[in-house]
Amino acid sequence: MNISVELTFSPLQNDFEEHIIRFIKKLRSSELTVLENPLSTQVFGPYDLVMNLLHSEIKEAFELMDKGLLFMKIVKSDRSEYEPHF
Repeated sequence: MNISVELTFSPLQNDFEEHIIRFIKKLRSSELTVLENPLSTQVFGPYDLVMNLLHSEIKEAFELMDKGLLFMKIVKSDRSEYEPHF
């Protein structure tokens, strides 16, 4: 089963940029499809691979900062090829 996950990661501290960049680079280094825009990062792939990656990377990101917030949306399908029809 493939999924699509949208992540919005917000470290709640002054040095937030380094944490976001590190987190995205770790996701990029995986074998999964990762797309980014100014507001969020999307990860696409098989459920177990995506969730295992997110489990470890979210934990590590939270351990490296004082305070943080992560919004996550999960869709049961691979939406990486989505293009609007308007």
